[in-house]
Amino acid sequence: MDMANDELNRVLLHSQAHIWNHIFNFINSMSLKCAIQLDIPDIINNHGRPMTLSQLVAALPINQSKARCVYRLMRILVQSGFFVKQKVSEEAEEEGYLLTPAARLLLKDEPLSVTPFLLAMLDPILNKTMASYCKGAFKGLNSLVDVGGGTGTVAKSIADAFPHLNCTVFDLPHVVAGLEGSKNLNYVAGNMFEAIPPADAILLKWILHDWSDEESVKILKKCKEAIPSRDKGGKVMIIDMTVENQKGG
Repeated sequence: MDMANDELNRVLLHSQAHIWNHIFNFINSMSLKCAIQLDIPDIINNHGRPMTLSQLVAALPINQSKARCVYRLMRILVQSGFFVKQKVSEEAEEEGYLLTPAARLLLKDEPLSVTPFLLAMLDPILNKTMASYCKGAFKGLNSLVDVGGGTGTVAKSIADAFPHLNCTVFDLPHVVAGLEGSKNLNYVAGNMFEAIPPADAILLKWILHDWSDEESVKILKKCKEAIPSRDKGGKVMIIDMTVENQKGG
């Protein structure tokens, strides 16, 4: 009985830890952003040897009373695999920080530095910019068809955000079979190479990259047939990846 309880407690503890790790997973990315903003990777790299906590704190543009906070930050970054701790010398017991190969990609002068991308991805202005740019995308529309919309995850979000907009999820029969719509959301089975239900706008999210240029043109032609002319507000919205076209050597 005790063994059964011990196993149950172990599973419960592991499950709780798993959930807590996901809840607070943002701490890793925010700690990395903080390290970059404080220039920690370059400071440790320029030191040329294991850098102690006191040396690091002294080199940072912060109040010395924040040493404890720096220790906690570095502990997270060591755990995340961006820094390692090593004795400053064979005789000394004190340890210092060194960069791992992953941290070298955060250096300013590193040709393959990912710092600009990391800072951009973690800056709130990125989402604000995207939201602002797309704010008027659905203005003037009364109907929309999400081609290849699967079970309707995207269409549901759009339908909830714009109650006046009649949204249709269009996909193969076996995909939409048995799915139930709502007041302004419905499911239609069909083949996008044959015909697309008429609407003010067509949404193609992660569709075209799966097909050749010739097949993509066929899909787009069917989209054009399904919407009004441009001067009447018809539009095709494409959300997809772009691949650089490199020709020759």
